Amino acid sequence: MGKVLKKPMIEIGEAEYAEMADVNGKVAFFFLKEAGKHVNDGGRVCTVVTSLLGVSTPFYAAYAGTKAPVEHFTRAADHEFGARGISVTAVGPGSMDTPFFYPAEDQEAVSYHRSAAALSRYSKTGLTDLEDVVPFIRHLVSEGWWITGQTILINGGYTTK
Repeated sequence: MGKVLKKPMIEIGEAEYAEMADVNGKVAFFFLKEAGKHVNDGGRVCTVVTSLLGVSTPFYAAYAGTKAPVEHFTRAADHEFGARGISVTAVGPGSMDTPFFYPAEDQEAVSYHRSAAALSRYSKTGLTDLEDVVPFIRHLVSEGWWITGQTILINGGYTTK
């Protein structure tokens, strides 16, 4: 998924930012490059971004900012690989109930994220669960191939409240 850093912009050092950019942007670029070389004609590629690209929130500038290029890389790959029938789509999950989420958050923030989505109260955890995301990815890499060059935000309405 990437590397997250929740910190005020004025406290982020150049080395921290460079590491985030490498993990979140550079890795995705070279993943797509290799996919373009090795995915069979008619194949499918799916990248993972973040629903934070659809909202304005403090302290996630480095994380969301270094995931944003992945959206562009996805659209560019769609155009470059589309002539071979390869669809390329990004998914942007909301805050997920995974070990990736909790180290960056204090209890107050976790409580906020558990209530921020329009559908939070209907979720087991209040957060996006893997079971919420996997069917969409499965669809995109199978019969949903016509959806390409786009980012699908899967977040229970996190970006609509």
